[in-house]
Parts: sequence; C-alpha cells; structure tokens
Amino acid sequence: MKRVVIFGNSGSGKSTLARQLAEAYGLAHLDLDLIAWLPQTPPERTPLQQASLEIARFIDNNNAWVIEGCYSDLLKMVMSKASEIIFLNLPIDACVTNARNRPWEPHKYASKAEQDNNLSMLVDWIMQYESRRDTFSLAAHQALFDEFDGKKTMLCSNESR
Repeated sequence: MKRVVIFGNSGSGKSTLARQLAEAYGLAHLDLDLIAWLPQTPPERTPLQQASLEIARFIDNNNAWVIEGCYSDLLKMVMSKASEIIFLNLPIDACVTNARNRPWEPHKYASKAEQDNNLSMLVDWIMQYESRRDTFSLAAHQALFDEFDGKKTMLCSNESR
C-alpha cells in the first residue's frame, strides 16, 4: 500500500506532485495547509493536538494516501506510517519562480486576486528557507529526510520527477 509524504519549501511543487501521485495511483490527498492554520485573520496555527486528530482521522479513513506540506512538526506525526518520502529540495530561485507562476488555488483562496495579494509575503518567506530555524526550515526538512529509514527520494529540480 502506497503512503507517501512530500515536503519542501513553499513553491517547491509539493501540491503539484501530490496531485499527480494521487491521480496516478488512486491515493487520497491531504494538503497540510488546510489543517495547519485556523480560519482567521491574522493567521494563527491550529493547536498541534487538534491538527494531530485531523491527521489521524485522515489516515484512519484512507489506506493509501499522499500527505504534503512544509510543517515538519505535523509531518513527524505521519513519518512512521509512510511507505516512502519525497523531499523537494529545490533552489530558492526555482521556488520563487514556481510561486510567481502558481495557478489559483481555490481550496485556499476565495479568488486569484486574494492569492496574488499574498505573493510578496510568500516570496519573502521562501527566501528565508535556508536561514530559518523553525518547523518550516531547510534544517527541519533535512532532519526529517535524514531520520527516515525507508524509501526516500530527494529531488533538486521539478524536471527530475
């Protein structure tokens, strides 16, 4: 049974790859962006216990799945259940280009204009990936990758998939 975890920087192509795998293999798809944040302004993270329950519910209801996101604190909750992991470790400039070219994500934003209003904040966020030391950082993602004992792949460009 295929259970895939995909992680990397914002703009690295996690959602695109997850959708491709979900379609190709009939996998249920969980985008952690949808449970990591409370629906409010300004944004605030969902408490870890609540997010953990939602992740557990998803896994309990689906035998084969792909879970993707940049939240190493949430990803740690599923790593032991994964059959494989994919770390999208793209260069910063590739992630910025992908973010600028990202199509509208209606499951996250009410309109393309609303999504584009967040673009400068997102680009700044992407640019900090290597220097941050939080759950969203390169260091946290590298640790997830290094600690996983099963099948794992690191992709350093979108063309390599």
